[in-house]
Amino acid sequence: MSEEVKKDPEDSIDVGPPITVNRYGPGKRLNHWITATSLILLLLSGLSMFHPWLFFLTALFGGGQNTRMLHPWIGVVLFFSFFIFFFQLWRLNLLNRDDVQWTAQIGDLVRGNEEKLPELGKYNAGQKLIFWGMTFFILILIATGITIWDQYFLEYTAISTKRVALLFHSLAAVLIILLFILHVYAAIWTRGTLRAMTRGTVTGGWAWRHHRKWFKELAGRRRSDPAEYK
Repeated sequence: MSEEVKKDPEDSIDVGPPITVNRYGPGKRLNHWITATSLILLLLSGLSMFHPWLFFLTALFGGGQNTRMLHPWIGVVLFFSFFIFFFQLWRLNLLNRDDVQWTAQIGDLVRGNEEKLPELGKYNAGQKLIFWGMTFFILILIATGITIWDQYFLEYTAISTKRVALLFHSLAAVLIILLFILHVYAAIWTRGTLRAMTRGTVTGGWAWRHHRKWFKELAGRRRSDPAEYK
């Protein structure tokens, strides 16, 4: 497994009472919420077209025709917003030996015995697996979505291909919804995590408990060049 090889220039420590650690800048936070909002809108619009019982959800988008028109365009927004994240963060999400050990000791995490876990970088194995899962399913969704986007691609694919694409599109949609729910639950369950995507910072205690290796790296960088963080 590859080690983390690239540091995020936005990460830093502000020393004061209390210590605050900068985790995400304004650009990443804005892009995160664009991605999350796109996923929610795709969930609602997709469900509205999935079964007649859920057709009432089209009212949120101005009716059935508007829903059919907006759904694929929201998917395009999701694709680009997520892959901005991807190219910024993929190196930090490469799995390493610490992640294997962390996964093997997942019981200690559930029981709250995080002091027994290996020291982690900016992301743990669970966050990394969600990152790669989202990447995989979004690629499936965009590829199959283009295949069944009749407004622009009707003449390029056979009806049999569209049927297979629709099946995989639906399966990928269900799985990415479950992954999104898991992501939100984990953020709520780990107290202090949501602050990273609302304020852009976490407390020193949070960083020390959950991502100690990352916190130590930031502290070492600050000691070597304190002017960088003024």
